[in-house]
Amino acid sequence: MAAFCACLSAARAELPLVELGAGMHRIEAELAHTDQARQIGLMNRKAMPQQRGMVFVFTQEARHCMWMKNTLIPLSVAFMDREGRILNIADMKPQTEDSHCAAAPARFALEMNAGWFASRGIGAGTVVRGVERLPAGR
Repeated sequence: MAAFCACLSAARAELPLVELGAGMHRIEAELAHTDQARQIGLMNRKAMPQQRGMVFVFTQEARHCMWMKNTLIPLSVAFMDREGRILNIADMKPQTEDSHCAAAPARFALEMNAGWFASRGIGAGTVVRGVERLPAGR
């Protein structure tokens, strides 16, 4: 178990931060663009700063789905197309295995603390700036 925890900590420490924007809001997002980073996501974290999130870069556009297995904090996820336009946003409860899926083919997903998007008036159709600079998913 200790080796597994060390692996999770190492994977987290290696995730680069990227700057994104939505409306007038700046987002510091951890970049999950590899299989390992996408699989671990925000699991086992107890808190996340309000301006912080995680952006998932998928290898191809598809109707990707997210779940909250081993995720301790409530999150909202915005699924985005290749231009960064939000397709839909789903609120996700901690430690559940319910699927939350993109309404249409998505290239990115951005997880933020629960209610972050709604409290800032950000919804479907909003363009998230900065995704055009993200490396391709692998």
